[in-house]
Amino acid sequence: MASILSRLFGRSEQSTPPAPAKTPRIRTGRGARAEYDAATVGKRAAGWRRTLLDANAELSPAVMQALRGIARDLERNNPFAARGVSTIANNMVGTGITFQVHRNGKVDDRLNKIAREHFDKPNCDAAGRHDLYGLQLQAARTLVVGGEVLMRRRWRRASDRLPMPFQLQVLEPDYIDSSKHGLAASGGGYFVHGIQFSQIGRRTGYWLFAGHPGDARPRQTGSSFVPAADIAHVFRADRPEQERGATWLAPIVLRMKDFADYEDAQLTRQKIATSFVGFVSNEEGDGIPGVEQDEQDERLDYVEPGTFQYGRPGDKIDWSNPPGVDGYADYSRVSLRAISAGLGVPYEALTGDLSNVNFSSGRMGWLEYQRSLAAWQWTMFIPQFCGAVGQWMIEALEVMGEDVSGVEVRWTPPGREMINPSEEVKATRDAIRAGLDTISAAARRRGEDPDVFLAEWAADAARIDALKLTFDSDPRKVTAVGNPADQGAANSTQGA
Repeated sequence: MASILSRLFGRSEQSTPPAPAKTPRIRTGRGARAEYDAATVGKRAAGWRRTLLDANAELSPAVMQALRGIARDLERNNPFAARGVSTIANNMVGTGITFQVHRNGKVDDRLNKIAREHFDKPNCDAAGRHDLYGLQLQAARTLVVGGEVLMRRRWRRASDRLPMPFQLQVLEPDYIDSSKHGLAASGGGYFVHGIQFSQIGRRTGYWLFAGHPGDARPRQTGSSFVPAADIAHVFRADRPEQERGATWLAPIVLRMKDFADYEDAQLTRQKIATSFVGFVSNEEGDGIPGVEQDEQDERLDYVEPGTFQYGRPGDKIDWSNPPGVDGYADYSRVSLRAISAGLGVPYEALTGDLSNVNFSSGRMGWLEYQRSLAAWQWTMFIPQFCGAVGQWMIEALEVMGEDVSGVEVRWTPPGREMINPSEEVKATRDAIRAGLDTISAAARRRGEDPDVFLAEWAADAARIDALKLTFDSDPRKVTAVGNPADQGAANSTQGA
């Protein structure tokens, strides 16, 4: 038995089990080497701010206010920051993310007409200045600079004679009373920097000031509760459970300041250097015979074109040698590339510098930017901003007594200009003919609603047929090479 156990377990019955291996001692002091280099504590890793806080603790009210104030200052005074904000807002919203009111998958012309009468005009703006698309652009700019934006639904009476009984008010994030934070006194809910949640973590409302905290106009003090159903809160959530947004300029604030300081230093250096044209010295120290001392002391304080200056006997002029600006262009280009990367926009779009761009590089950069824009549109702005408008639209129609069963609102972002239309149109046509694309998908990429596009196409085709006209652009009558479509079909049949 002992021999069997010895062969099976490599030891006899009487052998003692081996002592457990000692756990290696890990040094945690300065200079310790961890399995990951990034976790090393030492000189190379000095300066890292390692934190275990969640996104809401990191974005405290003081931090959010500081970031917003700095971002607004950059937008006002830094040309590249202003350009970056504009290019994101203009490309994300542009002339507007348009809508169509559908019922059971088809455009409802009557409801669509009511909605367009309200939103395509300043009727929808509580201030009476913008249509829906102007409010979208304003919200997009506020989103980039402030990190978040609010839109409030304001119900209106029938006596206001609006096409739909509500209006929209775009608000800056400063309206949120961030002092409301912690556990609620009753109900089991809680607050996170001005936002109220239920016990299960669902947003129930916002605590908003009656006016902007920095408003010079007199206003009521304190905040009031506004139900979440009347608020659209738009922000980019970079971390799970994040409830407030940070300015998109946060990663580039210090780099923009450093670059601005560098430019100011270079400019000041050149101004000071060029202010000293030359230096006059007199080794003999003798004056000019017969000339009063006051006249001898007259000096040339500046130089202008065509100036002749007669020196005294013994005067010697040493011309200044202003420093050059070597390396300025290279440093500027590297800094602006880092700024554009942190902001998420192409370098060429941020600076307008197209000197080193060819067709291939320009197309690659533009396609990558389009992916970012599509992500911002479809994962943030359309669900949070446009989705709220669509829901409020349906609720208003129901209040007006309309049947809203099967009604939905579809949104179409603005189209993208083609980089090479002559080639891209052919590629789209070939993809559709090969079954790899659809007419509806191509229409959406151009920023058009497929139902409206096809309805217009059918109406134009019926009008052309009624007038007995034939155009080269009509694929029903003419092939791509200019032959009659029926002849091409006959030739295809004969060949088969």
